[in-house]
Amino acid sequence: MKPFKLFTYIPLTCCLLSMTLTLSGCWDYKDINHRALPITMGISKEDDDYKVFLKIPESEQPRANMEIVSAKGETITQAVDNISRNMEDSVDLLHVKVILIDRALAEQGVKDIISGFVRSRDIPEKALIAIFNGDLAKFFSKTKKGGITTYEFFEKDAGWTPEIALTRVWEVYRSINSYTRDTAVPLIQRGKRTPVEQIGSAIIRKGKMVDQISSEETLLFNAFKGESTQGKIEVLDHASVLIISNSMDNKVKLIEKTPFMQSRINLKVRLMETRGNPSPSLIKKELTEILTNRFNQLFTKMQKREADILGLGQFYRNEIPKEELKNWRSDYLPNMKLDTQFHIVIVNEGFLK
Repeated sequence: MKPFKLFTYIPLTCCLLSMTLTLSGCWDYKDINHRALPITMGISKEDDDYKVFLKIPESEQPRANMEIVSAKGETITQAVDNISRNMEDSVDLLHVKVILIDRALAEQGVKDIISGFVRSRDIPEKALIAIFNGDLAKFFSKTKKGGITTYEFFEKDAGWTPEIALTRVWEVYRSINSYTRDTAVPLIQRGKRTPVEQIGSAIIRKGKMVDQISSEETLLFNAFKGESTQGKIEVLDHASVLIISNSMDNKVKLIEKTPFMQSRINLKVRLMETRGNPSPSLIKKELTEILTNRFNQLFTKMQKREADILGLGQFYRNEIPKEELKNWRSDYLPNMKLDTQFHIVIVNEGFLK
């Protein structure tokens, strides 16, 4: 048996001890009990400074009251730091669900704001974006009680309806950097009888609000986007129907610099109420006419503003040379010919004949 030599293991022992220094854990870790977790953020601009509002639950209860804090800064990050400086807890933005942007600021442009969110990664890219029409300070002060009403307004298991756009941070960022796709962002305000009232959607072109569409037109935007239109009730002259499912088929071609597109939107509807004794064909005709007129109005507004919120340019990415694709909004979209047809199936006609 060889004798034990202590000095032989000294270098190895020192190496192992030095490695343990790297296992000391996260140096900047903060307990969750000492972090403020806002669920809603509001952003407006006063002169050259940003003003940031944060809605923070006072407890973990679902309907807990909210603490509303705000601060100004030359940048959004500085405003948040000013809030955190005056709070007992550290502000953590990774749980923000909804971001409300003042309409005047949206009309100036939100490119820098959205790019900053994506770059810093302090705010989740799946957070919902909405534009607020009105005074953000009054809105936050009046929604201090009553739970997370703003987020639940967009939640599919709560207050969401197919007439409300669901647009997230990453989708706005994508539209800013895309040649062939813009987007629509929900436009809301303080309701007279409800905490939140939806008044349509804002057309966002290259990060700037250039126009708005109605709630009914937003339904078509959601259909193109792939969001289900299930649950929407259409009131006609002789009946009311409930849309229970939707699907879409598109055929495209390009002749010189003129894009042509045939789009067939398939809808299954359920009859809810009738006035008189309308036939199924009359109900289908009325529904087709109202949806076709609505879609034509939406498409005309898109062409006028050169804003492709439906992402029609995506269908021509293999048809148009890459060097010309960046001119899709100005050279191709205004000349596009779109033929939209609605195929409607009434799944239950009741006693109609």
